[in-house]
Parts: sequence; C-alpha cells; structure tokens
Amino acid sequence: MADTERKLGEFGFAGDDAVVPFEVGPLDVRGRIVQLGPLLDQILARHDYPEPVARLLAEAVVVTVLLGTSLKFQGKFIFQTRTDGPVDMLVADFTTPQSLRAYARFDADRLEALVAAGETSAATLLGKGVLALTIDQGAHMQRYQGIVQLDGTSLEEAAKTYFRQSEQIPTDVKLAVGKQVVPGSGGREHWRAGGLMAQFLPKAPERMRAPDIHGGDGDHDHSPRELADNAWQELLALTGTIEPTELVDPTVGSERLLYRLFNEHGVRVFDSTAVRDECSCSRDKVRGILGGFSAEEIADSVEEGVIRVNCEFCSKKYEFEPTEVTADA
Repeated sequence: MADTERKLGEFGFAGDDAVVPFEVGPLDVRGRIVQLGPLLDQILARHDYPEPVARLLAEAVVVTVLLGTSLKFQGKFIFQTRTDGPVDMLVADFTTPQSLRAYARFDADRLEALVAAGETSAATLLGKGVLALTIDQGAHMQRYQGIVQLDGTSLEEAAKTYFRQSEQIPTDVKLAVGKQVVPGSGGREHWRAGGLMAQFLPKAPERMRAPDIHGGDGDHDHSPRELADNAWQELLALTGTIEPTELVDPTVGSERLLYRLFNEHGVRVFDSTAVRDECSCSRDKVRGILGGFSAEEIADSVEEGVIRVNCEFCSKKYEFEPTEVTADA
C-alpha cells in the first residue's frame, strides 16, 4: 500500500516511537525520521547498561528502526556488530510491521578501565571488527547481508558506508542520543534518541549516471555524483545544521524539525509507522531450541534440578524440567 501524503498543519504529530517517511521533491530526496522515547527507555532500563554502552545500543536501535520500517514485505532487519573492543556485540532486530528488540554484550572490566581513563568514544568502545546489516525475508527466501568494516568509525559513519557500498545510493544519516528528566518521575533520567536518514533518489534518468555511482579517488566520503550534484550538496548543507538536541527534543518533534530544514523547498510527510518494544521469544521457542541439545548438553544445563534460560533481549526467565526437553518428551 502506498504511503498516504499529509501536509504540515493538517494532522496530529506522530510523536515518540514512530518513524515518519518524508519527501523533498525539488531536491529529489526521500527519507525517514524518528524520535524514540518510552520504547528506548524501556529497553535500556531493563538491562541497566553502563551509560557508554547504552548510548551505543541506542544508536544501533535508531538505525534499525529507520531501515527496518522501510521493508515492504513480511520479514526481519537485523543490525549486529562483532568487534574486539570492550563492547564486542550490539544486536538490534526489527520484525515487520512494528516489533523491535535489542541487547548489548560487553566486558565490564575493560569498560570500567576505559571509562576511568575518559576514553569512551565509539571507536574505542567498539574496537575493530564488522557491522552486519541483514534483511531476512523468511525461511524460503535468500537472506541479503551487507558488511561494513568497523575500524575507528562511528555507527553513524558506518551506516553511511553501508549505503555507499551496498546500495550505491547517496545517503546522509544523523543520529543523536540524550537523557531527559520527566516530570513526576522522581528525578530519574529517561533515555531518548533520534535519527534522520535522507537519500538522493532522482526520478530523472539522466541524474542517475551509472559510471559515477561507484565513486573514485579523491574525496572518499562522497561519490563524484554526490560532489557534482547541487541538489544533493544543498541537502547535505541543510542536514549539517541539525543540532543533536533537535533530534531528541520532544517539543521539536519529527515534523517540526523537517519543516525547519526544508520549508523553503516544501516537504511532504507520509503516514508514520509505530514501533514497539516486543520480543519474539516464547516458552515453546525456547523449548524447541533445547530440544535440539544432546543428552549430555541437557545434563550439563541442569542446575538445582531445572534448566534455566534467560532471554538476552527481554530478560524474561524460563524454567524447564529436564524431562520437558529430552528426545522422548
């Protein structure tokens, strides 16, 4: 179903935890913007991650919802890092039409040492490794996966690299993470995050010059087409004015920020897609996984007469009697 166009001033704002598609026709730009509030705060509060880890995972979540909500079929989008830094894994996955879950794995001792030294940049925390972005269309369809090397780059830059290498579409990405004290919350700070993704998608065939798509020597951040196209350069100049606070401030909101950026050109927004903190784990699924264990593995998993399994995403705890997961069960 095609997106339904809406004009600013004629509708209620999407608010938190909803991705808003948009189009700036004169610049041949389409994109998506989101502000995450309660959803993100629930995920991070559930795990009680140290702040540097929480910030990294929040960025991963923003990228995941921006890309996952663009899927036009039933499937899953998976964001996963594997690196040698103290935060050696970030995982976020989005299952259409609206379910998101995420978790991080880190070495507490190595992280504490870096925090004490004041070295908490993304490059330091992640170290070297890869970012895999996977589109899974189901059991009977081939997966598509794009790999980006992580070597001193931020997740924002890694996302741009993914589009440049895998989709060969000029793409700008902005991410921001912050905290806010909500009235009536007893002074507790609540996590917020926001992000914007804008892509150059000209309708005129002459503006899609194939020889230029692959880039070349010189400026490694932009392809020759990006550097030559005034519309794209104007888009980059406009998005370059975005302040991180604007992306996370609920009083600004996604639609107001789009208006601030593109009112001179005219910006169209479309129906938003709500995102929910929903894990796909279940007792039956966990039992099915345990059912594939050997008798020795099952025996090794028993503690105090039961098998305990905790979901890394939602922290839900499951307990099974050994007889429930044996081959004869």
